[in-house]
Amino acid sequence: MSGNTNPKVSGWRGVGRFEFSKAPSSRSSRLIQKVNRKPHLTTATTMDEEGIEKPSKRKRNAAIAKPKEQRQHSSKKQVVADIEDLFSDKETQKIRASLLEWYDHNQRDLPWRRITQTKETPFKEEEEEEEEEEERRAYGVWVSEVMLQQTRVQTVIDYYNRWMLKWPTLHHLAQASLEEVNEMWAGLGYYRRARFLLEGAKMIVAGGDGFPKIVSSLRKVPGIGDYTAGAIASIAFKEVVPVVDGNVIRVLARLKAISANPKDKVTVKKFWKLAAQLVDPHRPGDFNQSLMELGATLCTPVNPSCSSCPVSGQCRALTISKLDKLVLITDYPAKSIKLKQRHEFSAVCAVEITGRQDLIEGDQSSSVFLLVKRPDEGLLAGLWEFPSVMLGKEADMTRRRKEMNRFLKKSFRLDPQKTCSVLLREDIGEFIHIFTHIRLKVYVELLIVHLKGDMSDLFSKQSRENMTWKCVDREALSSLGLTSGVRKACTMVQKFKQKSLSTVSAAARKRTNSKKPGSS
Repeated sequence: MSGNTNPKVSGWRGVGRFEFSKAPSSRSSRLIQKVNRKPHLTTATTMDEEGIEKPSKRKRNAAIAKPKEQRQHSSKKQVVADIEDLFSDKETQKIRASLLEWYDHNQRDLPWRRITQTKETPFKEEEEEEEEEEERRAYGVWVSEVMLQQTRVQTVIDYYNRWMLKWPTLHHLAQASLEEVNEMWAGLGYYRRARFLLEGAKMIVAGGDGFPKIVSSLRKVPGIGDYTAGAIASIAFKEVVPVVDGNVIRVLARLKAISANPKDKVTVKKFWKLAAQLVDPHRPGDFNQSLMELGATLCTPVNPSCSSCPVSGQCRALTISKLDKLVLITDYPAKSIKLKQRHEFSAVCAVEITGRQDLIEGDQSSSVFLLVKRPDEGLLAGLWEFPSVMLGKEADMTRRRKEMNRFLKKSFRLDPQKTCSVLLREDIGEFIHIFTHIRLKVYVELLIVHLKGDMSDLFSKQSRENMTWKCVDREALSSLGLTSGVRKACTMVQKFKQKSLSTVSAAARKRTNSKKPGSS
């Protein structure tokens, strides 16, 4: 489930019209005329939400989805036409009834859909109990919706259950630290979402007015955009408001035979109008969930199950595809153009500081790893990682070590000639880590050092002022909430040490034994 900056729905009553910059081909127009008395084509979009909901900057001209062969041979001058953009009353009533009936019998059993009817005492007023239940429901919906942004449902379930076990109410979450929240969130990605959840919880609790119940109030909470606000308000508080995410876009686009730029800002407004028209006034939350459920389970991007769809009778894309075999259901909505990923390169150094003066296996309780906290703003803000430097471009081992040496010496006074002895320094591999628009190549090395002085003398005054760091032992490192990228580096370090250091230790023991008196 995903989201985007969706314009607030207000003043949408009445039948509106808008225009294509290009009209559909005459053949497609005739097909659509057969389906309906009036052509009914609008534009579509997809959503992308990560904590803050925002629109894409890319725009393309709207056009009826036609197979590639048809588009190439359509050279006639096309006429701009007015297009009706709302459902008829009959369509609206039929879609509502069909979707709700289907949802009642086919909805997935997900933890955030379960309402726990727990009562602290048998003497509370019914109204107070209902309000508490609404707030618990709203909190659960909020957490789940934020987690579900850009993340699979099956992945979210375990994270959601652990989160609610640790912080069962908004007040519990408001008392947590950012580090605790990041540790719980580790592996879900888009960590800004977790930070906004915490900031929002603290803001609501500090305000003292309880959980916001309407969209306009929810929008004031950090990280809550129109989609998340609509989901919370409709599901938890039964406000009659729509939601529009990627699943809803796809369902509406196929119902109305809409094909256009899925990132167009104007198009987003049209879909919010359509969704607002459809939402059931008596069961807004259930209807919104049914629309999203349909897109997630049947009306999927690649292989839609039209034969099982409860609203196939109202689906214009399906009807058009039956009349013209060259038109596919999956032509709706149009595929968006993916932004080209930029390539970046990073050198990571897992620094292990040990009290031992050699690599012979033995007690490693004195060994600790150096971790650095990232800045509070930007990518992976506030998270812990091994010391790393950005390289600007692909670099060989000599340049990587030169850059890392400069960073370690400047920040931590790790200087082999003065402050430490290097017991081992080895490149142990590389991996690719994918962010939304970044393809990051990470080079990993292991550096094991023995300090010549005390730990307190190691770190410079400058590093204390400009950087947050800490040293953790192996056990703490394995249990610490780390990003998936840092965990990859940890795994590489562990595998290397298990495989290679045992060989080094065996050789060192052999040399030691050979020096003993009487050894052959």
